Amino acid sequence: MNLRQATINEVPEIWEILQQAIERRRLDGSQQWQNGYPNEQSIRQDLDLGHAYVLTESDEILAYAAIIFDKEPAYELLDTWLTKGDYVVIHRVATSEAAKGKGLATKLFELIEDLAVAKGFFSIKVDTNFDNAPMLRIMDKLGYTYCGEVYFHGSARKAFEKSLKV
Repeated sequence: MNLRQATINEVPEIWEILQQAIERRRLDGSQQWQNGYPNEQSIRQDLDLGHAYVLTESDEILAYAAIIFDKEPAYELLDTWLTKGDYVVIHRVATSEAAKGKGLATKLFELIEDLAVAKGFFSIKVDTNFDNAPMLRIMDKLGYTYCGEVYFHGSARKAFEKSLKV
């Protein structure tokens, strides 16, 4: 499996994967992503900013994530993080329905951690909705620490951090 930056030609495939994830959240009873976000414009903005990444195997896109090597303004308001200083932010994680149940999200996070360290970042911060059980399981499985709540568009979200220093 390979984690790499996405290209503009891949927007339709990425959007399909995000639509599948949006529907999974709905079927799970989650409120996350049920208000028109994320959308194709989100992907295009990620691409423009250099944040759009795909997990591929044999040229097939299996997962998508926005990986941001910069500060997240909403995160700056929380003072209970594990570390201070630079960090990587992960947003809009989605896996292909075709590869569901194969541990793709876990593999994606592991590769993001490797990429972060390779770029000299030793902290990853991520948030998720309170009712996103699959993401909450991944946070627990991979050793992310709950640090409090952050707010996006007036809604509280669970914030996690993992320090990558050994």
